Amino acid sequence: MKRIGLALLIAGSLASAAHAADPAFEDHSVQLGGHIYGGDWEFFVGGGVAVMDCNADKQPDIFLAGGANPSALYVNEGGFNFALSEGPGVTDVTGAYPLDIDADGWTDLYVLRVGPDRLLRGGPDCAFEDVTDAWGLPQADRWSTAFTGWWEGDGRPTLAVGHYVDRADPEGPFEACDANTLLRPEADGWRDEELEPGFCALSILASHDARGRMTLRLSNDRHYYVRGGYEQMWDINERRFLTEEDGWPKVSLWGMGIASADLTGDGRDEVMLTSMGDQLMQIAQDDGTYKPAPFSIGTYAQRPFDGSDGRPSTGWHAQFGDIDNDGRPDLFIAKGNVDQMPTNAMEDPNNLLIQQPDGTFVEKADVAGVATKERSRGAALADFDGDGRLDLVVVNRRAGAELYRNVTPDSGHWIGVAITQPGGNRNAIGAVVTVTAGDLRLSQQVVVGGGHAGGQALPLHFGLGAATEATIKIRWPDPALRPVSVTVPVDRVIAISRQ
Repeated sequence: MKRIGLALLIAGSLASAAHAADPAFEDHSVQLGGHIYGGDWEFFVGGGVAVMDCNADKQPDIFLAGGANPSALYVNEGGFNFALSEGPGVTDVTGAYPLDIDADGWTDLYVLRVGPDRLLRGGPDCAFEDVTDAWGLPQADRWSTAFTGWWEGDGRPTLAVGHYVDRADPEGPFEACDANTLLRPEADGWRDEELEPGFCALSILASHDARGRMTLRLSNDRHYYVRGGYEQMWDINERRFLTEEDGWPKVSLWGMGIASADLTGDGRDEVMLTSMGDQLMQIAQDDGTYKPAPFSIGTYAQRPFDGSDGRPSTGWHAQFGDIDNDGRPDLFIAKGNVDQMPTNAMEDPNNLLIQQPDGTFVEKADVAGVATKERSRGAALADFDGDGRLDLVVVNRRAGAELYRNVTPDSGHWIGVAITQPGGNRNAIGAVVTVTAGDLRLSQQVVVGGGHAGGQALPLHFGLGAATEATIKIRWPDPALRPVSVTVPVDRVIAISRQ
């Protein structure tokens, strides 16, 4: 594959078509009815959004956490019109993640709460049924703020739930972080195990790390662990935390969210960690370790980019996605003060960082029309109208949710990839999809988790620049299975099913 060398930035960044016009978005927030993520201090964090196709009409639908307010489900009716569903109006929700737990073809929801979590089984017409008891989910009155899942067999998934402060600790809240929970599948439900120590996790992601091994990456909030805590990586196969002897240095930050993407075309994901102040990008190395990206890459976004406030920013949800379909993943970061924290910027615009041909990122949120200054929390990039351009939804604390339609002119070609397979892991969580087109080589993992309190279950989206044909290669979760490779035309969603 053709590459370009970057002396100061990411060696091996991908070449692609010329850069498209500046990104542009239309505000359609009225479609979400002013939905607000609200509540007292237990809802300072959270505020996630889950995006999935809950009625199998190939149009993504939106589930919004409400905090002390009821959660809300908005069903996509086409033409960028959304209708509020009557259910499920669960309260005390911090976030939710979509996945098909029972492999019936309908997307289910794991709902994070201040209080016992809930499992909602999906069905036709976006009907969700509370099956928390029926499916044997262990109950606990805890403060859930992070989630991920993966399959270790052919039945139900293994689930990991991150918990924040232990509300029952009389010495809290500082230095009172709760332990996290592993939920291992059994015949009649799940068996819960403690994953300790816990350092107030606000994001967890199960994925292949830079070594190619399945691991749990936990991003933790030092605001409450105060001292002695750090970011964590747990090896799923060896069932242990990595240490400095494994090449995993101790890094402490105000961890809020995790995003990952292969930015160099080497098949290993780079990782974005949001925080107060610097947003830390880690570059995967050939030896399986990570190094901080150079400051000149343009992703640290440590203060409001408009110069309106010199205090540090507060980053929450982050997501990579090719906004202009030029073949280079871009980056959205939701920003917003925790509530009234005087040490940090009060009016903190969201970031839309567009990747350039040399691998640097340039701020375009103001040009695109998405640089709002509410207390943003969760977000999602998803193609809501099927035109091949990634749209945007943002959840705000104490302000209405936002919805934006991507109308970027002169966008490149694109392809969506939806994969399924037989058995319990129907959507092939853990698979790696690689797309090659001309000089481009792009890869994405199929995962559940990461972000801040929300994720999506949708076809993987790849921008392709000027390419008119692409080759898709799928490495299935089971390494013993032969990879599938197919060459297809672009500007469509390709469904590939392993029989």
